[in-house]
Amino acid sequence: MIAFPIAKINLGLNIVERRTDGYHNLETVFYPVPIKDALELTMMNSRFPSATDCDIKVTNMAVEGDEQRNLVVRAYQLLKHDFPQMPRIHAHLWKGIPTQAGMGGGSSDCAYTIRLLNEMFTLGLTDEQMIAYAARLGADCPFFILSRPAYAEGIGERLQPVDLDLSSYHIAVVRPDIPVSTREAFSLITPRRPQKNCRDIVMQPIETWRSELVNDFEQSVFALHPDIAAIKQRLYDLGALYAAMSGSGSAVFGLFREPVALAPHFPDTFTYCGPF
Repeated sequence: MIAFPIAKINLGLNIVERRTDGYHNLETVFYPVPIKDALELTMMNSRFPSATDCDIKVTNMAVEGDEQRNLVVRAYQLLKHDFPQMPRIHAHLWKGIPTQAGMGGGSSDCAYTIRLLNEMFTLGLTDEQMIAYAARLGADCPFFILSRPAYAEGIGERLQPVDLDLSSYHIAVVRPDIPVSTREAFSLITPRRPQKNCRDIVMQPIETWRSELVNDFEQSVFALHPDIAAIKQRLYDLGALYAAMSGSGSAVFGLFREPVALAPHFPDTFTYCGPF
């Protein structure tokens, strides 16, 4: 069985307070983006000599870290604990969403794994139950169970639907080959509540977003990596109505009325431009 996990962008991202558990509470609007991975799950032959119940093969883009710590494998292991009747599986993950970009690729793979397993093995999980499982694996994971525009609070797990439609615009994404440490980016932020909530701002005309809709990570990340700040400015120079870094970076996106050719301006860099 196959699914196509999608990416996301953050429309505004405000770090509002530090929690006692070391995490941070935030406010953001998640919006789905049609940049996709491909995830195929198949049952493992009983005679296949695998040392694990879930093995994974990742193609197209390299993913750092131990494969058994991949969120696809961890999602399987989490459900396997409660549904021991699930058989062993192979996972083939074709990566089209850039990694370490702030676009939620790993979180999306995690959520879509839960959705696929629920369907493949008739586990009978409701959307709410799948969201609860996803929340145990990562702050962004719950959003991708439904993959619909949503306002998020807490560490990103408390979601409310947002009636926002950007289908008349094109999204441009530029992901430079610049690693950004999320831990370091958080360490340089002083939490505060904005004067206006991002959920309210995105209901305004898009032309007002540039002066009001803020990603709090930009100040610290741009200071550390001026080339990322330059990408944002270049998108505005090319005619973006709004541009921002997604998550803690390093991907930067711009919203345009018409498609824009990115490759000539950002050679040897991951770029995407298309309708929502």
